[in-house]
Amino acid sequence: MAAAAAFLGLQALVGLAVLVQFNRFAIATGVASLAAAAVYPFMKRFTYWPQIFLGLAFSWGALMGWAAAFGRLDAPAYLLYAGSIAWVIGYDTIYAHQDAEDDALIGIKSTARLFGDRTYQALIVFYGLAVILIGVALTLAGVLWPAWVGLAAFAAHLGWQIARLDVGVPALCLRVFKSNRDAGLLLFAGLLVDAVMRTA
Repeated sequence: MAAAAAFLGLQALVGLAVLVQFNRFAIATGVASLAAAAVYPFMKRFTYWPQIFLGLAFSWGALMGWAAAFGRLDAPAYLLYAGSIAWVIGYDTIYAHQDAEDDALIGIKSTARLFGDRTYQALIVFYGLAVILIGVALTLAGVLWPAWVGLAAFAAHLGWQIARLDVGVPALCLRVFKSNRDAGLLLFAGLLVDAVMRTA
């Protein structure tokens, strides 16, 4: 416990050192993220939608990046944030299916338990919403073609996940969940090339 507390403290100090390099608005935005991070661990005791609160915390970077670059928040940032939350709800539902039976025994709630056999339909909704919201954000931001290629690859990967998934096989749920790293990298790659082209 002592080592864990020391490591947590070290991480907090590193995060603080990074945060104070930004403008005042971004610093305030970063401090506000602590509320979302603090609330999430308790939500699975009270609601079948803890994944929403996880999304609120995990997706905060969409707001931070915009705030750090522009010193304010505009519509593309909010849309990117909302799209990321929808994505998190989807992939963490997949993750939660590994533990759905144990969670039911100990009273832990999740969207995996809520959706059950309707998980595939729910993933279509949330993954589709993620792609649409991120696409609208990109449109408002005026991105170049590489960003759209990245979004298309991201969308295709999410579709592959739904087609590949079997919620009754925990090991497969874990593999599909982990593949979201690749989905994110595809989207990031498109945005990175877009950024390079803008500065060239």
